[in-house]
Order: sequence, then C-alpha cells, then structure tokens
Amino acid sequence: MLSPRQVVDYALQRRALLADVRAGRVGREEVCDAGAYLLRAARFHGTSAGRACPVCRHDGLAQVSWVFGESLRHVSGSARSAADLEQLAAQVADFSVHVVEVCTECRWNHLVRSFVLGTGRPRRGRRSAGG
Repeated sequence: MLSPRQVVDYALQRRALLADVRAGRVGREEVCDAGAYLLRAARFHGTSAGRACPVCRHDGLAQVSWVFGESLRHVSGSARSAADLEQLAAQVADFSVHVVEVCTECRWNHLVRSFVLGTGRPRRGRRSAGG
C-alpha cells in the first residue's frame, strides 16, 4: 500500500492553462508538444486516465509516473508502473514521483501531481575502510 507524502496537485494550473488555450491566449502547438520519449512512455508504461483529452477529446489520454532520486541510481528519470512504484517504495528511503498526463493523439502533456514515496528511513550502506 502506497502512502504518498508531500503531495502537490497541479489541477489549478492545468485548468488555467486550458482556459488560456480555449480563449486563444495560448496556442495549441505550445501545449501539444510531447516528445517522442514521453509518447513512447505513455504507450508502454502509461495507464488510462479514464477521461478524454482536454484538448482534442481523443480517448487515448494516459498517465505516466516518472521517478527521480539520488538513491534510485540508474532508475532515476525513468517511467515506472504502479507495481514498480510499490516495490521501490518498500526498498528506497525517499524518491519523487511526477505523474504526467499525455495524449498520444495530439501530444498534449501536463504535470498532474507530484509526491514523495519511500520508507522514510535511510538505507544502511556498507562502511568504507576509511571510516
């Protein structure tokens, strides 16, 4: 069972940006700019957002969880499934998760929320010979 800490919800920022797009103050090309790496992550690691894209109304809106943290080493900066998050949370002291919604049709993408997971306890490492 995951127990996220330091949760930040970006719903107000998202709503304001979409209002600006609909009013013509922000161009669609400025918000529909997901790169190839993000689109691939949405297709292969994303989960359905359960709603249509707010820009193009396509049903392909996905949420992708990205993990970051020094203690993750080579895993940091990669997309991870819910099962991976649970496994990491049980093994690693602290790491950040950034959830991004991505439309695979029009390339809309926006940070939805971020939070911290982990045991909260630093892992005891090996001591070096020098102390």
